[in-house]
Amino acid sequence: MRILPVIDLMHGQVVRGVAGRRHEYKPIVSRLTKSTLPTDVAEAFREHFGFDELYLADLDAIARRPPAFALCDELQRRGFRLWIDAGLRDASDAEPLVERNVAGVIAGLETVAGPATLAELIQRVTPARLVLSLDLKDGQPLAAANGWQAVDANGIATQAVALGVQRILVLDLAQVGVGAGVGTEALCSHLRRAHTNLEIAAGGGVRGSQDLELMRSLGVDWLLVASALHDGRITREMITGASRGVSPRD
Repeated sequence: MRILPVIDLMHGQVVRGVAGRRHEYKPIVSRLTKSTLPTDVAEAFREHFGFDELYLADLDAIARRPPAFALCDELQRRGFRLWIDAGLRDASDAEPLVERNVAGVIAGLETVAGPATLAELIQRVTPARLVLSLDLKDGQPLAAANGWQAVDANGIATQAVALGVQRILVLDLAQVGVGAGVGTEALCSHLRRAHTNLEIAAGGGVRGSQDLELMRSLGVDWLLVASALHDGRITREMITGASRGVSPRD
């Protein structure tokens, strides 16, 4: 399992996400850096932990404001590999990310316009780079449009895999930033058993080393973390220890 540090971007600053209540998000307070600029936070992640791969949640783009492509370009110039959620709604929205050759193009259940659009995104982006974000709130899918054959998270994931999805991020927004655990352990465990070749990422509410070990034991490939890194609840030594456990895909 690998740790994927998260930068939640809003109005040019890195903010701390709390339970998906975006109107309440405030600029981060971090032990790693006094700055809230995304480039400074990215460099702090690299300096303190050795990270060179980042998850960028462009909250402005998700809210239908212009995406932060200039920031994407700058981070890539600095040598970072990026997973980017830019609030994709239709397949054409992915073109700027495809052109930039980002490592992960996020298709969020919250914003993408249903399974037909997801199928088109798979063709345009390729399964190796597209990541379906299975966006949940208190365990319930945040589906942007009708068209899914199921209403539960597992059913939507099964349909997505049938369409050709090879990478899924499981994220319950109600857990984000509250330090109460990831909250999707059972779903991640089920997905690993049901789809052995699926690349699984998860995140939200990571507390410390116990969550690193738990999610690794469930076969999760990537664990998204933000607050626990800034607060010092996860150290470089913990990350090294978690990485020693070999997940099914490693």
